[in-house]
Amino acid sequence: MVIREAHVERETWSDAVRGEVAFRTIFGSTFTTPEFTAGVTDLPPDGWLGPHRHEPAEIYYVLDGEGTLNLDGEDHLVTAGTAAYIPSNSEHGIRNTGDGPLRFFYAFAVGSFDEIEYRFSAEEDGTRGARPTT
Repeated sequence: MVIREAHVERETWSDAVRGEVAFRTIFGSTFTTPEFTAGVTDLPPDGWLGPHRHEPAEIYYVLDGEGTLNLDGEDHLVTAGTAAYIPSNSEHGIRNTGDGPLRFFYAFAVGSFDEIEYRFSAEEDGTRGARPTT
């Protein structure tokens, strides 16, 4: 199966818990595989994905831009060419610290995005509406 990113519907989250983020789930949404869910996330300047956890482990590979990935309370500078492994149930969030967009590829070893339950930290700890500090 071969798919162009531009042929996949873009989804956005824009709120005080999930963040300011756009993404396209290339495999695992409209186009399913039995083994993987993967796509591309775009964070505009000052964009962010709120701290969260989920059961499946995940990988990020930064395609463009720069930002800070907070993984279990530790900040990591990420730039184009950076790869990150996010273990199962590890708290993580990412923010764009550059002047341009931050784009990264993500992948989970599950066949559908519907199998991933995002648990946002701001909802779990009663800080709903708080912007993450990462």
